[in-house]
Amino acid sequence: MTGSALFPSREQRLKWNDHLTTILSAAEQRVMQGPVTPTFHHEAFASELAGFDFTHPVPFGRLLDWTTAQMEHGVVHVNNPRYLGLFNPAASFPAQCADRIAASFNPQLATATTSPAAVAIEAHVARLLARRIGLPADAAGHFTTGGSEANNTALICALTQAEPGFAATGSRAFRDQPVFYISQDSHLAWIKFAHMAGLGRSAVRLVATDGTGRMSAEALGEAIAADRRMGCVPVMIVATAGTTNAGMIDPLVACGAIARRHGLWYHVDAAWGGALTTSTRLRGLLAGIEMADSITIDAHKWFAATMGCGMFFTAHPQVLSAAFNVSTSYMPSQASALDPYMTTAQWSRRFVGLRLFLSLAAAGWAGHAAHVEQAVELGHKLADRVRARGWSVMNEPELAVVCLEPPADSLAVREIVRRVVTSGGAWVSIAQFEGRDVIRACVTYGETSPDDIEAVAALLEQARTS
Repeated sequence: MTGSALFPSREQRLKWNDHLTTILSAAEQRVMQGPVTPTFHHEAFASELAGFDFTHPVPFGRLLDWTTAQMEHGVVHVNNPRYLGLFNPAASFPAQCADRIAASFNPQLATATTSPAAVAIEAHVARLLARRIGLPADAAGHFTTGGSEANNTALICALTQAEPGFAATGSRAFRDQPVFYISQDSHLAWIKFAHMAGLGRSAVRLVATDGTGRMSAEALGEAIAADRRMGCVPVMIVATAGTTNAGMIDPLVACGAIARRHGLWYHVDAAWGGALTTSTRLRGLLAGIEMADSITIDAHKWFAATMGCGMFFTAHPQVLSAAFNVSTSYMPSQASALDPYMTTAQWSRRFVGLRLFLSLAAAGWAGHAAHVEQAVELGHKLADRVRARGWSVMNEPELAVVCLEPPADSLAVREIVRRVVTSGGAWVSIAQFEGRDVIRACVTYGETSPDDIEAVAALLEQARTS
């Protein structure tokens, strides 16, 4: 058989697989040694892209070469060791291999009937990680498209638990306005979730921080009391373990105690910081996470899986069933506890859990612990280096996030960041910490070295005055 463009022959597939591996490896090497920022020419790209009008087929080798070149020159390179950016690190090699395997077999994980091995692998990983967190033995967990889906699931569970009638009639089942509480420094996608759940954005209560970037337990208690006096119905407290701006951890024990005292659902958004559970030395920073009714962790963040790999855990699997259980005649099984479509928001599901399974199996807990511990050490190293040059470190870099303020005689923070990014020598960002503009640097890549940190510190110093 000669094959076709969509389904080439076995020999053609081997040829293109080998070619893709070769050109990706070469591009990756150039990226690690080159600029972090894109070298992208918008007009030239737009002209070339317009040429793909799909009227005539394009030779596949040319397509692979062209697309790889656009990625090499048209994105910020998270797999450059001097990318000290957001919570989107380069993926581990086992996770990259997992994507190839999953794409090749393309299993549908809605039910265990059609994909028993894949569903069981994901359940196994979730069960062991839930145990590592300290959740009860019967806790449930599943993979999501990311932290947003996981956090949205927490809100749906909280509403379902607070008012059984919510499943049938939505927010109308509540006697008054349901509200929930997040830190003002939390990920503000929660405002979207309130909108999506039909509560309205005004249901979100932004709780003040305590001056250190952590949610104030005192302000939280006062907000709940004030809402109850007004007749509102508090349903959930969200504590963040690794804020986006500064990597701060809210007071997990105090927030959990307040949630229990008021009978509220307690969710911990540990999308970034949840990876600390792998480290015996650092997991104490998450003390109190085991009190949570539900937890979010993103494997595509500090676990270094490829993008689109979140996780949701809950100590109350029966609430998941109440929130997402449906029955249809066309599914191959009915009401099976192993069927993800019965307990999650998704129906069609990609085999994303393989990414974390291969990574954990290849490196073990200890390998992942070494990964996060090294990042924290390098974060402290950067803090020490800039302090020695008169800079201020505004936060506690416990989670490898360093918020910096230059000396008083420096250029403005935004200009310093612009100069660093424009140089291509490193990538840092602007953030706000306790109302002040800061330079945010986060060690995300597993191959960042002490030499890279020294180079970034020197680049920051050069950019502030030159």
